[in-house]
Amino acid sequence: MSMVFGAIIALSGVLVGRTMTKRQQTQSQHAAQQAVTAGNRNPQPICGCGHHLVFHDQESKRCQAQVVIPGRWTGQHSSTYRTCMCQGYRGPMPVDEYYAPDLLNGDS
Repeated sequence: MSMVFGAIIALSGVLVGRTMTKRQQTQSQHAAQQAVTAGNRNPQPICGCGHHLVFHDQESKRCQAQVVIPGRWTGQHSSTYRTCMCQGYRGPMPVDEYYAPDLLNGDS
């Protein structure tokens, strides 16, 4: 009887091991697909505070976005809002787009 229980335990271990490796393979394939699609998109100018460049003032570079402070952090029942404490934009600078006229005047 103990041999039967040992065989059942061994068989269940093999089955669990096979299903886990298949799950890991599908997850790694899914991650690879996401990396390929992410590579096709243009990089976004996101600051270290997590906000986009459009939320930062053009002159002072200070962040103008509102952040939520959950009530459980302050001991209140409702959440509060305040201005982001980011002192200046610290992200990638987007390249300016310029119009360049055709130098060949349409002749190839």
